[in-house]
Amino acid sequence: MNFRKVVGISMASALIGVAMPMMAHAEGTIKIGMIAPFTGVMADYGRRMLNGINAYMKVHGDTVAGKKIDVIVRDTTGPVPEISKRLAQELLTRDKVDFLVGFGFTPEALAAAPLATAAKKPMIIMNAAASSITTKSPYIVRVSFTLQQLAAPMGEWAAKHGFKKVYSLVSDYQPGLDAKAGFEKTFTADGGTIVGSTRVPLNSPDLVPFVHRIQDAKPDAVFVFVPGGDQITGFMKAFRERGLSKAGVKVLLVSELPNEVLQALGPSATDIYTSTQYLEGRDSPVNDTFVKAYEQVSGGKDLPAPYSVAGYDGMAAIYSVANTLHGDVEDGDKVVAALKKLKLQSPRGPISIDPATRDIVQRIYIGKIVRANGVNKVVEVAHFNDVKDPGK
Repeated sequence: MNFRKVVGISMASALIGVAMPMMAHAEGTIKIGMIAPFTGVMADYGRRMLNGINAYMKVHGDTVAGKKIDVIVRDTTGPVPEISKRLAQELLTRDKVDFLVGFGFTPEALAAAPLATAAKKPMIIMNAAASSITTKSPYIVRVSFTLQQLAAPMGEWAAKHGFKKVYSLVSDYQPGLDAKAGFEKTFTADGGTIVGSTRVPLNSPDLVPFVHRIQDAKPDAVFVFVPGGDQITGFMKAFRERGLSKAGVKVLLVSELPNEVLQALGPSATDIYTSTQYLEGRDSPVNDTFVKAYEQVSGGKDLPAPYSVAGYDGMAAIYSVANTLHGDVEDGDKVVAALKKLKLQSPRGPISIDPATRDIVQRIYIGKIVRANGVNKVVEVAHFNDVKDPGK
């Protein structure tokens, strides 16, 4: 399925199911090709990243450095590398885009990386989180996070706040392995012990057998990374039903928690500590502006998630570079050189790009989920400033 967002016609959404004709690169236009899942069980990632993009344009307009912004949106239907590769090829050769952006999952990003290199076009990662991604092309810049960037602070914090024995449960693919490595390194360095670990299939709907293993290990807490809301809610349901909550075991989570998943967890959410790069309730003028614009472009249907902020910040990066280069963004090497110097005040806090790795440097928050009047909310209990990717 093809999507296209045409600036000036639809600021809040893409036109769906319309086959677009071949277009030459229009003079006075900056063309951005977005690749992400917009249908299927992972559609939330694409939708919220696009909402973040639209929120930025709602605040800052659809023109920068005298040029119109044209966002072309393409659907991978899920973490399908073959589709991502084909779409990247089409966007680069047919649509002549200046930027590739989006990439909800690591396999999508890895498939497109060689094409960005061949075309010498910048590729901005708005979610995919394996540490290795930026090593696959000198044209990749990440504005989202890495799993190790979230997991390492959580390990350090947990070891210093009374957790001595932890069981590790992660999805069996590279981001899960990154999360496990990041947490275990800092947790054990500060005196903690890993009492067991399990890798679960990426799309496994039933986590009950794995919860049995956790119960047998008798940990203080379980470190968890699984992508997608269904696995998180399924895990927490089994966690509570098997008596782990009553036994005082806590969950140390690095999975993303959009608001509907947070609320779906119900009372079981109060067993969770989470590591995140963004807190929706953060009190700052930049975040207030973002949240207001996001509500407008999403029609109030959802609250921003961390990948929404990455969409917003990805556009902020493009606008910043376009202004720096006076609108001349066709030379990918010049664009990447400018992106390496990027420093912004984001809705999540201060961010910059590490020029050595092209990965984001940012504040990481440790949050505790509390429940009041039937509503779950993440409350900050600690934060770590200027965190680089420990996986490099």
